[in-house]
Amino acid sequence: MAFAGILNDADVAAAIKGCEAADSFSYKDFFAKVGLSAKSPEDIKKAFFVIDQDKSGFIEEDELKLFLQNFSAGARALTDAETKAFLKAGDTDGDGAIGVDEFTTLVKA
Repeated sequence: MAFAGILNDADVAAAIKGCEAADSFSYKDFFAKVGLSAKSPEDIKKAFFVIDQDKSGFIEEDELKLFLQNFSAGARALTDAETKAFLKAGDTDGDGAIGVDEFTTLVKA
């Protein structure tokens, strides 16, 4: 598992189950349920680099769409509305992507 040593498998499974239905994803609820919001900034940065699939230093819209699949291979893709809301919440500088500091702020929000 990509988040081994950072997150508890049972917490991840419960968080994925909690947003199985389309348009039910809430990043705040998800981060709380997987336990990420309670983690240190260092662990949150480790999680960021797992989610940053192309290793660009940013999480772009296409990576956000597949966000849940980082946690569980069988998870659904986010809907366009969920993806856009997630990006809008995290992209505080308006560059169209979420950087590591923006992600840390978003997780702790």
